[in-house]
Amino acid sequence: MPKKRFHAFFSGRVQGVGFRFTAENIAESLKINGWVKNLDDGRVEVVAEGQEKNLENFLEQLKTEFVSYIKDVDVDWQEPVEGLKGFGIKF
Repeated sequence: MPKKRFHAFFSGRVQGVGFRFTAENIAESLKINGWVKNLDDGRVEVVAEGQEKNLENFLEQLKTEFVSYIKDVDVDWQEPVEGLKGFGIKF
């Protein structure tokens, strides 16, 4: 199965609600590499790499978990870039 990568921005009330820690837990359970980070403008940025099906599952779980907080999601699908190991929270 092909590997993919996405770069996403979640907007709405997505900071201070456990978004980053939940993203980290879901990503680790799906064997996804990448990171999640709060931005100064109130959005949350996510870079994730892994099997395409797992990435789609990851996005759906985040949208479901934070349905009342997410106003918009901007996802840019890309080719994978080697070098990401594990999934972490950037500060």
